This record gives sequence, C-alpha cells and structure tokens, in this order.
Amino acid sequence: MNIAVVGSLNMDMVVTAPRIPLKGETITGQALHFVPGGKGANQAVALGRLGADVTMFGCVGDDDFGRQLIENLAANSVKAARVRTLQGVTTGVAMITVGDGDNSIVVVPGANGQVGRAYIDSIKEELLQNQLVILQLEIPLDTATYVVDLCHQAGVAVLLNPAPALKLSADLIEKITFVTPNEHEAAIVFDDQGDYRELLRRYPEKLIITQGSAGASFAGKNGEVHQIPASPATVVDTTGAGDTFNAALAYAWSQNLSLDKVLLFANCAAGLSTEKFGAQGGMPTLAQVTARLT
Repeated sequence: MNIAVVGSLNMDMVVTAPRIPLKGETITGQALHFVPGGKGANQAVALGRLGADVTMFGCVGDDDFGRQLIENLAANSVKAARVRTLQGVTTGVAMITVGDGDNSIVVVPGANGQVGRAYIDSIKEELLQNQLVILQLEIPLDTATYVVDLCHQAGVAVLLNPAPALKLSADLIEKITFVTPNEHEAAIVFDDQGDYRELLRRYPEKLIITQGSAGASFAGKNGEVHQIPASPATVVDTTGAGDTFNAALAYAWSQNLSLDKVLLFANCAAGLSTEKFGAQGGMPTLAQVTARLT
C-alpha cells in the first residue's frame, strides 16, 4: 500500500533541562540540539523506518534548515521530490524543552503556513494515487479540509491526527477514516467535555483516543469500548511518540490487521520511540517492533 503524508516539516531546536520550567521561571538547561521534526515529517520518517512506501508532501524555506530536512527524509527512505522550497519564507521551527521525561513545545510555522490549495492542486494527481493519506493540523485547516474532500471524492482513506487541536465540523469528520486525538485534543476537536467513552461510541472504529501511559481506546460497532494497553518502555524522551503511534497505526492498518492488533502494534512502536532522544531518534524499524511484540 502506498501512503502519503501531507503536513509540516520543522527543524526542532531541543533544549534539555532537569524539568519543564514553570510560567515566568528561568532555569539552567543542559544542552541544545537541532533535530529534524514537524509532525508531518516525523510521521513520514516513522513510516519509512517501518518499511512503508511513503511520500512526503509539504513546504520548506530556502535555507539550510529546509535543505537538511529534505536530505533527512531521503536518508529515511521517504520520497521527498514533491516537497516544495519557497523563496522568502523561513523553514518551520519548533522550540522544544525536554525535562523529567516530558516536553513542552512552541511551533513557528514558517513555510508550513504556506501549504495551501494551490500547492495541493499542483500535486493532486500524485497524491490521489496513494491508498492512504495522513494529515495533521500544523498546516492550515483549510488545506487539510481540501485534502480530505479530494480524498473522499477519490475513495482514498484518510487518517487525521488533529494536532494542534481545533474544533472540526461533523461533515469533515464523517469523511475521515481515522481521527486520532489524545484525550485533551478530543475535547477540543469534538467540543465535548464529557466522558470520552461516549465520544468513542459516537464514532465506532473511526475515533481512536490516545491516552499516554494508559494506551489507546476505540469503540467497536457494537458500542463496546476497547482499551489497548501501552507497551512498557524505559522513557528517555516522549517527543515524537504520538507521531510514531500514528505512523505505526497507518502501517499496521495497511497490513489488513484487526483494529485491536493495529493499536497493539502502534502502542509498541510508540513505546520504543521514547527510549532514545529526539522526535525521530528512537523511531523503530519493523524488526524492532516485531521483536518487542513477541
């Protein structure tokens, strides 16, 4: 199965510190690292590591960061020929503080904010040759909506990872194959602060809510809620775990596994990804996930 990722490419500027600083607080960090990232690129790289046939679509600036990000995609078996380099725009940047096994992130979109309908039209024919398209919301919502509409008309499956979270219309959600928020994002996406299990029952086998160390949950067609446990891990850095989860979900689904087995695979891959530093540093190979599962 061919999989496309339409989304963000960022250079992550990662500061390691003993903990995440409180509001208004200054603390001393330990190190600064420049690491390829962006939710879109992370998911594409995770798919490449798993051996998927994956193509990245998005935009970078005409700068060193942009060139490095494209080179990194190619080095991880991701087709990147249609990533566009824009003049007069900076590549997206994420400022990430990592401390005490957690992280906080501020994103400056840069070229990611220029991923618009005109760009999608320019790559539409190639995009719709894929059987699954993965989206996030680090590109404009209007663009993501446009891609969903095109895929829906063409019969192409869509996985939407709604992060950063925005309220989504019922019409848009109806056209999507999988929606994968965490619990906090789900409350925003569906404008519903109620019991997450009721949300799951409203969107059986479509809505998958990730719950960190508690794993991930979905509802079957009969309304039964399934909670799939997280995979044990020695956590070093949680950055990119959600992106690894979504990529692994897409890969496992493309192998025609049942949804509970898909989520077991995705949870395992996400757990493995936290055991090394950086959003992409710990993203596992298929062999590593298979070995951990057995």
